[in-house]
Amino acid sequence: MQRPQLTRTLGETFDRLVGKRPKPAATDQATPSASTPSGRRAAAAFAASLSFRNIEMKYGDFTALHDVSLDIAAGEVVCLLGPSGCGKTSLLRLASGIERPSAGEVLLNNRVVAGAGIFIPPEKRNVGLMFQDFALFPHLTILENVCFGLHFMPKETARQEAMMALARVGLDNYANEHPHTLSGGQQQRVALARALVPRPSIILMDEPFSGLDVQLRETIRSETLALLRETRSTCLLVTHDPDEAMQLGDRIAVMRAGRIIQAGTAQALYHDPSDLFVARLFSQINEIPVTVTGGSISTPFGRYPANDHPDGTRLVMCVRQRAVWVYAADHDASMLAGRVVATRFLGDLVLVAIAINGLDQPITSLVRGDRAPAIGDDVRIKVDPAGVVMFPQSADA
Repeated sequence: MQRPQLTRTLGETFDRLVGKRPKPAATDQATPSASTPSGRRAAAAFAASLSFRNIEMKYGDFTALHDVSLDIAAGEVVCLLGPSGCGKTSLLRLASGIERPSAGEVLLNNRVVAGAGIFIPPEKRNVGLMFQDFALFPHLTILENVCFGLHFMPKETARQEAMMALARVGLDNYANEHPHTLSGGQQQRVALARALVPRPSIILMDEPFSGLDVQLRETIRSETLALLRETRSTCLLVTHDPDEAMQLGDRIAVMRAGRIIQAGTAQALYHDPSDLFVARLFSQINEIPVTVTGGSISTPFGRYPANDHPDGTRLVMCVRQRAVWVYAADHDASMLAGRVVATRFLGDLVLVAIAINGLDQPITSLVRGDRAPAIGDDVRIKVDPAGVVMFPQSADA
């Protein structure tokens, strides 16, 4: 079922999100720091905490979010990670005030801004929103685009603030240009400056780097993270890219089918995934179907504990590619023997597929390019137990 379209125009949406906001009291802003490592003045907003409590979101008969709860600390960068249609953007819209929850509460600094009988509109939440396609106004100059959310300031003050924001992203020399004259990376920086110039206590980003090429994406990600640290804003960022989430997030909340299935640091999600879906997101794995017998699991490369699973339980053994160590055939005769059946060059590394007696499918390993065997070579392998995790087989895994 398609979700209903917003009836506001883009200009009306921006006007509610960042424009026509009453001038904040002096106590709502921190004193600007003297300087940053780059010599630019840091932003002055106090970061706010953001919490979701038992959120449910329905579009007609379709439930987009099911009992979602998440706490984001002031100044923390949290990434919502998951495939398209899992509910990431719906949660972002609830935080911004574009949507209202069907049930549950949204809190800013422990104050309910959306819940039963309560709804604080976007312009009163001090929240900045950065769209996937940058959403710059083509008829406005770069300076006018950044000034758009500063209607509450005197014109000259707004201009000075906007110029400082453009200087912070290295684009003050483009102030009088129009968006079409800028590259995609430059437009992304303008959109970031516009989102940050009102000094929001929370900034929400919806797939902000998806339209950039790979090389530029890496650079802009790093610059964005540095700017978020400089401005001290709390950030909730939507992405479908696990590498992006690991690079940017203090924590990551993994979503699937409208639910948060695991939240934690990148290290926690990598080393201790809650299920097969999360394991697949954070590492390249070999998936081997196994069955518990005699209280353990037997494989061609050794026996493994069943972790309290009863005999007869069907599991998926996940072996990370980096945990499969490959040696020359004469290295150690006690190691498991195999034969290389395919290779794929990946730059510094080579993906090697090795056929092993007892396995229906070849097991794959990542090997340094200067040590990679050739197709047809006999090899010996060893599996690092630290790179093995197991999960019950399920239809939706």
